[in-house]
Amino acid sequence: MGALQSSPGQPEYVDLAEKTGFSLEQIGVLHKRFKQLSHNEETLRRDHLNGIPDLACNPIRSQIIEAFFDRRNFRQNGEGTVEEIGFEEFLVVMSHFRPPALHVSEEQRESIRKEKLRFLFNMHDTDNDGTITLEEYRHVVEELLSLSETLEKDTAKSIADAAMLEVASISMGHMEPDEFYEGITFEHFLKLLNGFEIESRMSIRFLYMDTTNFCK
Repeated sequence: MGALQSSPGQPEYVDLAEKTGFSLEQIGVLHKRFKQLSHNEETLRRDHLNGIPDLACNPIRSQIIEAFFDRRNFRQNGEGTVEEIGFEEFLVVMSHFRPPALHVSEEQRESIRKEKLRFLFNMHDTDNDGTITLEEYRHVVEELLSLSETLEKDTAKSIADAAMLEVASISMGHMEPDEFYEGITFEHFLKLLNGFEIESRMSIRFLYMDTTNFCK
């Protein structure tokens, strides 16, 4: 996780452009934002992201922040989390939110779609065991419902449990009364979101920039 000292056009930027799909100009913009967030330090920590106003009201704020420190999202087949990241890791994670280029093959589009869904799956598989359990799913749903002042905690829990059972019935089909549902695997996750257009919908705006504009 080394520091990046170059400017657009230098070999480090060219290598990152090939790795992430961002243009040299876009990498320059993101590098400036990285330096702003890190207060000109060479690495970024969770507390740097915790201070972003636009992220404070996001109901899945904690999952978004953790995604930046999850080794699974660095395209290096890593596991576990890190305490700080350099610009390259920051850029790679940001690239997961980047829509595909306008002219890509169906095979490339499907690969991009699967990679984005894997990223989303990792956000909710918080213990990195390959499944999204009832408890993990319940936590996400409760956070999403937490903005509603009319819902009590027990009600939110009931909604989360009912939603998970619905997911189980779709993923597994008929289940016996005594059968235990371990959780959503990535294969089930792909099945559940089959037909859902995720490629251009997945974007973030909490860094004072809109990644949906980074698709040229």
